[in-house]
Amino acid sequence: MRYRSLGTGALTVGAIGLGCMPMSAGYSASERDGESSLRAVHAALDAGCSLLDTADVYGPFTNELLLGRVLKERRGEVFLATKGGLLSGEQHLVANGSPAYVRRACDASLRRLQTDVIDLYQLHRADPEVPVEETWGAMAELVRAGKVRALGLCATEARGRRRAPGEAAYAATLRLLDRVQRVFPVSAVQAELSVWSCGALESLVPWCAAHGVGFLAAMPLGSGFLTGTLVPGGGFEPDDLRARHPRFTAEMMAANQPVVAGLRRVAERHPGATPAQVALAWLLAQGPHVVPLPGTKKERWARENAAAAELALGAADLAEIGALPQARGSWE
Repeated sequence: MRYRSLGTGALTVGAIGLGCMPMSAGYSASERDGESSLRAVHAALDAGCSLLDTADVYGPFTNELLLGRVLKERRGEVFLATKGGLLSGEQHLVANGSPAYVRRACDASLRRLQTDVIDLYQLHRADPEVPVEETWGAMAELVRAGKVRALGLCATEARGRRRAPGEAAYAATLRLLDRVQRVFPVSAVQAELSVWSCGALESLVPWCAAHGVGFLAAMPLGSGFLTGTLVPGGGFEPDDLRARHPRFTAEMMAANQPVVAGLRRVAERHPGATPAQVALAWLLAQGPHVVPLPGTKKERWARENAAAAELALGAADLAEIGALPQARGSWE
């Protein structure tokens, strides 16, 4: 596994990380299996994927408890990233950025994860009722207390939000970043980025490069679509987030097959490569500060994703991917 640096360079992680959310949230509950998920985490670590990304709201809480079982045995091999500041309400998610809550949430995450320090503590969502400087200041206190090594911020924009004329993508996140940087340095920013969701390339990824901040690419495989393993019209269980997603209707999945076909063409030029590995290698080519976080709960896919770190795409490959048709359907 190749390695990359986050922030000032003191934080080193495998070039491919592991997004742990699918093990406990977001996708069909019937397909969740704790033991299978544990095998996937161990396989990822064995392959050098040291960055494990979770959050207290995944489950809620069950994802951190699951990872705690791994960390109890292999803490020294893990760069642990978790998130706080977002609660699961009865109808929707609710942000809580009060300093008191931040302190309680961090302590609770430490207990569930069975560790005494979190390598990267991320603000999952900014609370509109609390000045972000107060929230970030409380998080900085956690660093000074030795409970956290570095701080990160998750992008705040909702998918599909219409921008005002001339407004840059992730403009609100950029404004937040400028504010919190005055309080305590940001080491990493996490936002969605993939071949079929490229908005972060417009301003957020360049901002991170200019400020020496790592960029964690969430949903790098388009919730599974870019793997080429999903069948249009195959359907999803009601509790799967894709069941009500505009891009995962049978019509839109069929319309977007040219994107997968393009990735497959590139993969065929590299013996043994898959469309998913090409999609991840494309992300790695967007800058040395970019670390994809493919999510999976299967050992097989964890190993395949890790191997993408060794796939070197040439200029012709990148040009072909760059020329793929823009994905159709709203991304909300």
